Amino acid sequence: MRHLIAGLALGALAAPAAMADAHMDEVTLQLKWVTQAQFAGYYVAKDKGFYEEENLDVTILPGGPDIAPTQVIAGGGADVTVEWMPAALAAREKGLPLVNIAQPFKSSGMQLTCWADVGIESPEDLANRTLGVWFFGNEFPFLSWMAQLGLETDGKDENGVEVLKQGFNVDPLLQRQADCISTMTYNEYGQVLDAGVSEDELVTFKYEDQGVATLEDGLYVLEENLADPEFTDKMVRFVRASMKGWKYAEENPDEAAAIVLENDETGAQTEAHQQRMMREIAKLTAGSNGALDEADYQRTVDTLLAGGSDPVITEAPEGAWTPKITDLALN
Repeated sequence: MRHLIAGLALGALAAPAAMADAHMDEVTLQLKWVTQAQFAGYYVAKDKGFYEEENLDVTILPGGPDIAPTQVIAGGGADVTVEWMPAALAAREKGLPLVNIAQPFKSSGMQLTCWADVGIESPEDLANRTLGVWFFGNEFPFLSWMAQLGLETDGKDENGVEVLKQGFNVDPLLQRQADCISTMTYNEYGQVLDAGVSEDELVTFKYEDQGVATLEDGLYVLEENLADPEFTDKMVRFVRASMKGWKYAEENPDEAAAIVLENDETGAQTEAHQQRMMREIAKLTAGSNGALDEADYQRTVDTLLAGGSDPVITEAPEGAWTPKITDLALN
C-alpha cells in the first residue's frame, strides 16, 4: 500500500512538469551554416535555460553547404532563420517576403585576404587579379564592391578581375590559385594562419573599412506570420532570450565555445578554433542589443543598389524590416 501511495505522489509531482512541457511554445530556428560559434548566442540561450524562462521550446537546425535558409523558411521548415541581409533582400525582391525582426550582429566580419608578395597594397591593385568569392548569396557584397571600384567581374584585364568560385575552404589561396580569397575574420582567416601562414605575409581588406559592409546574421521571419499576435509574442520572447544568450556569450567566450562544441553532432570542430571564433564573433555582436540600426540598414541597401549593370536589388525595398519585435522585447 505504501508503494502505491508513493507512486501516486510521484505521479502528482510529475504531472505539473508534463503539463508545463505541453504548454511550452515551440520555435524552430534555421541557422545559416553549420554548428559553430557564429551562432553561439542561440546555443547558450538554450543551454542556460533562457528560452525555457520565456516558456519556449526552441529547436535549432544547423545549416550547411546544401541547405538554403530562405528555402527552408519558405517551405515552412522553420519559424525564423539566420540570414545575411543581401540574400534576404534579394529573396524578398524575387517574391519571398522576408522581414528582419532583429540584428544581433552590429558589424561585418567579411574581408578579402591577399598574398602580400603579389603587389596588392590597395583596392585599386585588385584589377587584373584572380579573386576567390563565395556564392550562394554571399557574393552580393563583393559584386557591389567591385562595381563601385569600376571593375568588371567577367575576366582579368586592367578593367576587371577574374572571379574564382570559391568553396568553403582556403585552398585557392594556399595553392596560389587566387591572389586573394574571401575570408571571415572569425573563421577562414584563422584557417589560413593555422596552415602556417604568418600575418605579415598577408594583406586584408575588411568590408567595414572599405565602406561596403552589409549586415550579416540577422533574424528573419515571413511577413505574413507577423500578422498573427501569437506568433509575434513568441518572437518577442525568442529575441529577448536570444540576446540574453548573445551577451552571455560575449562575456564568457570560452564557456560559450564549450556549449557550441557540446551541440556539434559532427565532431568536426575543435576547442581552440571555436574559442578563437567566439572571441572574434564577440567583436561583431558588441554594440548591438538586437535592434536594427536604421543607418546600418540604409548603408546595406545603398551598397546593394550600387551594383553596376547587375545590382543585387533593383529598387529600395519596402517593409523589409520592423522594429516591432525588438521594441517589445527590449523595453
